[in-house]
Amino acid sequence: MNKLYISSFLAIAVTIVLGFSVFFLFVLNPEDPPAVSSLAEGTDAQVKNSDHPYLPPSMEEVPEGEEGELITLGEKLHNQTSTVLDGYAGNTLSCASCHANGGVDSSLDLVGISKTYPQFNPRAGREVTLEERINGCFKRSMNGKPLPPDSKEIRAMVAYYSYISTNVPDGTKERPWAKLSKAEGDLATVNIDDGRELYNKACITCHGEDGSGGGTGLALWGEKSYNIGAGMARNRTAGGFIKEYMPKVATGGYNPGSLTDQEAMNIAAYINSMARPDFPDKIHDWPNGDAPDDAAYETLAGKKKMDKQ
Repeated sequence: MNKLYISSFLAIAVTIVLGFSVFFLFVLNPEDPPAVSSLAEGTDAQVKNSDHPYLPPSMEEVPEGEEGELITLGEKLHNQTSTVLDGYAGNTLSCASCHANGGVDSSLDLVGISKTYPQFNPRAGREVTLEERINGCFKRSMNGKPLPPDSKEIRAMVAYYSYISTNVPDGTKERPWAKLSKAEGDLATVNIDDGRELYNKACITCHGEDGSGGGTGLALWGEKSYNIGAGMARNRTAGGFIKEYMPKVATGGYNPGSLTDQEAMNIAAYINSMARPDFPDKIHDWPNGDAPDDAAYETLAGKKKMDKQ
């Protein structure tokens, strides 16, 4: 009888405590909702707290029907490219490896991207469409092959980027909220040995000693990484990204955004000095002979320009 009495008393007490806890959390303190777990919901939660000039609509507002299905698929392809499109992505990287958080209000923001295309691309030497730009990343950054131009997958990705660009005015040509400043400084002073030391302090935890990506899968060199034709193979571009966004958390005495231009370029030079896949068509890049000073390879136009001098 005593055991039954004690058990009943404990059950009542626990119920009362839980009741007060729920009441406090969800009634007295409604501004602190329970944590969300899905990628789409997590993205929306972060965006709602943003000072972004053109907040994209929530993924919960995606219209029903074929259009909504394409948008939802496009978000999935963006975030899980290497697994969902492994027949086209040739490494372990995804669009979200550079354009994190669904390409919204994070590294290399893509909000408004659909409003600025078609646009002139110096590397191609001509005007390119958004579909061509996406496929350029498949061929270079993901070391794979392009999506068929009439495929459901490419239409889905364009639909998603158009959806997150909904609130950006038509006719927008520049996206200052998403501009990445390239690392500045004299390329002749870049020091690969210093870059190796910095990498071992600030980068190795996430990307591994051998650059294979460790548990993150974000490989920085080797067969599972971007090829030499990718933008990240250029030291100013990679250096600008590293300076702006790396390390993600305080690591090895370095805080996010604390690296200098020189330090960032040193790390980029070390990373890009390592072996990575080739890009056979690279020789045709910058056909107008206007390759940037950090281009990672010689081009036909560049060679002809040098020969004339």
